[in-house]
Amino acid sequence: MFNRRTLLHNAAAMATLPLLGTGVAKAVAASDRINLGFIGVGTMGRGHLGRFLGNAQVQVVAVCDVVKERLDSAVATVEQRYADQTKAGKYQGVKQYGDFRLLLAQPELDAVVIATPDHWHTIPCILAARAGKHIYCEKPLTHNIAEGRKLVGEIAKAKIAFQTGSQQRSEFGGHFRRAVEYIWNGRIGQVKRVRIGVGDPAKPCDLPIEEVPAGTDWDMWVGPAPMRGYNEVLCPKGVHKHFPQWRLYQEYAGGGLADMGAHHFDIAQWALKMDTSAPTRIIPPKERGAQSGLTFVYENGIEMVHNVFEGDIKADCVFEGTEGMILVSRSGISSRPESILQASLADSDQRVLPSSNHHKNWIDAILTGSPTICPAEVGHRSAAICHLANIGYRLRRELNWNPVEELFANDAEANQQLAREPRDLWKI
Repeated sequence: MFNRRTLLHNAAAMATLPLLGTGVAKAVAASDRINLGFIGVGTMGRGHLGRFLGNAQVQVVAVCDVVKERLDSAVATVEQRYADQTKAGKYQGVKQYGDFRLLLAQPELDAVVIATPDHWHTIPCILAARAGKHIYCEKPLTHNIAEGRKLVGEIAKAKIAFQTGSQQRSEFGGHFRRAVEYIWNGRIGQVKRVRIGVGDPAKPCDLPIEEVPAGTDWDMWVGPAPMRGYNEVLCPKGVHKHFPQWRLYQEYAGGGLADMGAHHFDIAQWALKMDTSAPTRIIPPKERGAQSGLTFVYENGIEMVHNVFEGDIKADCVFEGTEGMILVSRSGISSRPESILQASLADSDQRVLPSSNHHKNWIDAILTGSPTICPAEVGHRSAAICHLANIGYRLRRELNWNPVEELFANDAEANQQLAREPRDLWKI
């Protein structure tokens, strides 16, 4: 745990936090650098940190994490990068925090990057929005559907630039962008079915309890989730280089289904022009214990199937239409017949929002007021697909979903799974 002096300092500083009210982000002139803070500097957070340190429009001024070694490493990384840019070869000026609320209380801060475990996305997003900070938050945007709707409302009130970390909309060779444009322009005819290849649904956490390492604030890591004992699988010691497996457990995330599903289902929603809607039926597989095969059905009859492929028809996203199919993954794109992709799009054809760099798209939105390519509503809807699938696998019966009210029809048990009451300290 952090030492006594740090804890006392944090406790005193916390007394000022209720003064953070709902506000509008301050304007950042195009000639100014954006003062940026990082909440979470594990493997993903360090990746974002490295990219933003190479951006001359940004100045990293603060970092936050629950593990002291990660904080120290992040500060050293930032200070070394900026020191290399000075004649003296020295730089100091990065603040570090064990509590993200202290970071958000800094008046000079313009924006934050949130790269925490999934169960820790919504609360920092809401409090950052209330503090008037622009936000880049990793996917899946939420841990459950109810908190997603609340988050969207807070972002709208704050009038900030918000980007969900669904980088496939901007990057990875533009393969997904190309697939969406060809589908929008009818190159495979009328879409009938989409196949999405991602992992298994989430499972309850049954890891054994281990001793909490020195320098790790375990209570803060657990945050709004139910309290349980520490395990290194959930929160690795020190500065690690892998992606921790908290992703597998329903207390903190949505399993492999949501981890990559927040990317691939997101592309499907985009291609089907369902960014602000959802399927209306969730049909789990009939086989007891099956971890794939759940089918979504949209109101227009299009089906979307989780992780079921036939023969050599396999990719991250497979779109099947009346006149052919498009198969797209991070590594490439193909079509059947091949002639579908051989014909160029016309100037008059529908195109997606221009973006070849997800981080730059967000920075441009902060500086110019232009739209982000994956705003809060879109991030919420894509995450909701994953949540609906997990609920379907848990309940193992067909569910009817109202995408406007975001409720199940005549199913109290299913509706109880749309939200989770956080621990008392984290009710906002």
